[in-house]
Amino acid sequence: MALVLNDRVKETSTTAGSGTLDLDGAVTGFETFVAGIATGNTTYYCIDHQGSYDEWEVGLGTVTDATPDTLSRDTVISSSNSDGKVTFTAGTLDVFCTFPASKTMDMTLTTAGDTMYASAANTPARLAVGTGLYTLQTNSGATAPEWAASPQSVMTATGDILYASGANTLAKLAKGSDDEVLTLASGVPSWAAATVGDITGVTAGTGLTGGGTSGTVTLTIDTTGVSAGSYTNTDLTVDAQGQITAASSGSSGITAGFSIAMAIAL
Repeated sequence: MALVLNDRVKETSTTAGSGTLDLDGAVTGFETFVAGIATGNTTYYCIDHQGSYDEWEVGLGTVTDATPDTLSRDTVISSSNSDGKVTFTAGTLDVFCTFPASKTMDMTLTTAGDTMYASAANTPARLAVGTGLYTLQTNSGATAPEWAASPQSVMTATGDILYASGANTLAKLAKGSDDEVLTLASGVPSWAAATVGDITGVTAGTGLTGGGTSGTVTLTIDTTGVSAGSYTNTDLTVDAQGQITAASSGSSGITAGFSIAMAIAL
């Protein structure tokens, strides 16, 4: 079943009451609903009483090829009965295919920036213009479009940070103060003062000088009295901290040649 509209589809009916219409055939110069719309399809119709009665109805109905052909009155869109189904007085009715004003884009989009979409099959609906910098997305049920905050609409100041305050929900953390650090509070990002360390003092140990309890401190290795230079056959003295505390060149030992000669002689 499909919604079908066609030009110059018009018949008469003598069906009284509020039920399905029996169609009596096309008016001269027009075609029948079965020919123009086809059986099983829906169409927008208008019914107008030819007599002096102020009776009319616009709605959506279903065409059926039968003896006689029929048009059901499924959904009333507007009518002389406060937009409800009309109980027609006996007489001749004009029945024709139409396009209701409420279904046109011009009547649906009433404000600049409106977006048109289908809220159901063959049912136009209006989504009002969204807030500046918002983006168009599908709702969580995937049934209709909706406006949602965009990163540009959330981050309104230099230094802002974007995060998720909930599932699929953008939120902004305003920039913090200088020297603050980013942390979590109950699972949400926040700024906090930097934590001060727990070192209360630096003491110079053996072989070191300097230290202190505040500010920038420096440790310096004590001099040992050993002069910088190259030593041969060196005699060394090393303290418990691994520092060389004394160094001097020693006496020459046997030469390599003498050692070899002695080995040959023996």
